[in-house]
Amino acid sequence: MLRSAIAVLVCGFSVSAMAQMSPVGLWQTIDDKDGTPKSEIRIVESAGVVSGKIEKILDTKAKPGEKCVECTDERKDQVILGMEIMRGLKKTEDKDLWEGGTILDPKNGKVYRATVTPIEGGKKLQMRGYIGFFYRTQVWTRVN
Repeated sequence: MLRSAIAVLVCGFSVSAMAQMSPVGLWQTIDDKDGTPKSEIRIVESAGVVSGKIEKILDTKAKPGEKCVECTDERKDQVILGMEIMRGLKKTEDKDLWEGGTILDPKNGKVYRATVTPIEGGKKLQMRGYIGFFYRTQVWTRVN
């Protein structure tokens, strides 16, 4: 009986730990140039595909109602707050990596091929955006 109880407890902790190794949740973005918090992104999963929207803007220099004037797709001139900036990421088979999607930088309108990897036990998220052979990396912090 005691062994069964311990096994259930261990399985419960394992499932909890694995769930944290997912990018799903609320993340605080940190500027890779000056280290300041910029926004909070809500990442969700639907049918195995991950996407993310700007839920809160933390940048003190941002103007209320600011629009993505540099965007070149359907997001052009749309309000940045609430905008879907991450699209189409899928989990790879061999490790904790999601790829195959894109991420938009609404400040400059650039769309990057994206990969995300939970790190530090799921407490942080390594976000990497690629244009050709060049890439930009940010580390986001889990809010919840």
